[in-house]
Amino acid sequence: MASSAADRLRVLFISDVYFPRVNGVSTSVRTFRQDLGACDVETTLVAPDYGVDYEDTEPHVVRIPGAGVPGDPEDRRMRWGALSWALDDLRDDAFDLVHIHTPFIAHYAGVRFARRAGIPCVATYHTFFEEYLHHYVPVLPRRIGRSIAKAFTRSQCRDVSGLIAPSEPMRDVLLAYGVTTPIHVLPTGLPEDRFKPGVGARFRAEQGLPPHRPLVTYVGRVAHEKNIEFLVNVFADVRNQIPAALFVIAGEGPARESLRQLVARMGLSDSVRFVGYLDRNTALLDCYAAADVFVFASRTETQGLVLLEAMAQGTPVVSTAELGTKFVLKPGCGALVVPESKPEFAAAVARALQDKSLHDELRVRGRAYAQTWSSRVLAQRLADIYRAVPGVGTQRQQDLLSA
Repeated sequence: MASSAADRLRVLFISDVYFPRVNGVSTSVRTFRQDLGACDVETTLVAPDYGVDYEDTEPHVVRIPGAGVPGDPEDRRMRWGALSWALDDLRDDAFDLVHIHTPFIAHYAGVRFARRAGIPCVATYHTFFEEYLHHYVPVLPRRIGRSIAKAFTRSQCRDVSGLIAPSEPMRDVLLAYGVTTPIHVLPTGLPEDRFKPGVGARFRAEQGLPPHRPLVTYVGRVAHEKNIEFLVNVFADVRNQIPAALFVIAGEGPARESLRQLVARMGLSDSVRFVGYLDRNTALLDCYAAADVFVFASRTETQGLVLLEAMAQGTPVVSTAELGTKFVLKPGCGALVVPESKPEFAAAVARALQDKSLHDELRVRGRAYAQTWSSRVLAQRLADIYRAVPGVGTQRQQDLLSA
């Protein structure tokens, strides 16, 4: 039975980041948008223009001219004037709700749009801002930074009618801050295309990697808060046990050059490869498939989608479990969960590389676990959250009645 115009929701997404900028927020936004249409929710996305040769293949994406972000060449700051004009042009589109995905310019523009349109506004708390601030303003004493981050977060959370936390630990952080806005726990799911088998041999051939050398892989933003320096030190121990091992770091970010220097100082340059960003639909899947072990040790993830993506390709995972990754790495998930201890982490990686029966067990269990994270099911839960927000649909109903 087809839905009526009154039943179908129209939601304005607004984010300070989106593809071609690759990160967890971009992935989450795209994943939900792809599935919400089947849940009777139509979305329009407002995001920065990165000034590169990139063409949106999705409908209803509004790009805003941007300026550079000091110290962060990957990102773009939407120009406030251009953003305001674009949102003014959207005022007549009869949206039912605004969904904010980042706590920067997008937050304030989204709140202002919602108030002017007389519609509710929700936000997803993707970013652990307390840790983000520490890494990007290192001159600020950590105690003061935490206090600022908590006050900033409480203020922004008061602006919206509802919050979405990607994991239970992230919800607990917000509650500990004193946030009183209703919080729904809703992770980002895996779309079906993440289970399409990658071709590991193709990735190795394209990157000039020998076909039989054990491959340890990290995928994600190459940023200080991702704790990749720890993984490099872990790999040094792994290589001492397994001299043929290679370490691939896939991604870009502000920590890349300092990590290159660290690798050189440690004499690991012949065993560590930085391969940059990879196309999500081809090379990234091949990268996961080529890996013998996927490693992760971030302390700041609000979820940790790359863990699930690796599992979806049948790649054994060795990881710490901090903040949002605790929510993903549950008992029985098929990953080896270890503390942030170099000897213990390195021993787990070596076991996964050398013990064939363990390696095969992790592959099977991890892939089966990843299949429980259906993006379609989670999109329906998001649609249900939208419909339960007080005031959703009220303005549209008035517009339809007066038309």
